[in-house]
Amino acid sequence: MVKIYRLQYEQVLNTSMDEAWRFFSRAENLEKITPAYMRFDVTSPQTDKPVYAGQIITYIIRPVLGIPLRWMTEITHVAEGKYFVDEQREGPYRMWHHQHHFEEVPGGVRMTDIVHYSMPLGIVGKIAHALFVQRQLRDIFRYRKEAVEAAFSGGS
Repeated sequence: MVKIYRLQYEQVLNTSMDEAWRFFSRAENLEKITPAYMRFDVTSPQTDKPVYAGQIITYIIRPVLGIPLRWMTEITHVAEGKYFVDEQREGPYRMWHHQHHFEEVPGGVRMTDIVHYSMPLGIVGKIAHALFVQRQLRDIFRYRKEAVEAAFSGGS
C-alpha cells in the first residue's frame, strides 16, 4: 500500500484578501518564496492573469546536489479569493496535491497550505523520505513562512 504523507501550515498575513490573492495566485511569485539553493525556475510562459483551473505550470528545481528536476503541475480547482489546488502531473513525487486556502480574519488573511504527497520507488522512496525529503519539505515551508512575512511587512 502507498504511504500518503500530509503537511499543514498556517499563518496570518498582515494584508488584505486582494493583496494576498494577487501575490499567491501568480506562478512568478513562487521563486520569491522558495529557498535560493533550490534554484527554482518557472519555465512555463508568464502570464499577468491569476491562476485558473486547467492551467499548466512547469518548473525546474534543484533540491539535491544541484541536480535539475523537471516538475509540472496543473491547477485543478480555483475559487477566487478562497482557495486553489495544484496537482503534480510530472515530477519528483508519486503524487502531490497542494491546497492553498485563504480566509479573512481579524488582523489580515489566514493562509493555510495542506499538502498530501507520496514518494515513488517503494522502499527506496520511504528511506529517502525518512533521511531527507521530510526534513527538506519542512525547511522549505519554514523558509516560505519567513519570506511571506517579509513580503507582506515591506521587507525584502
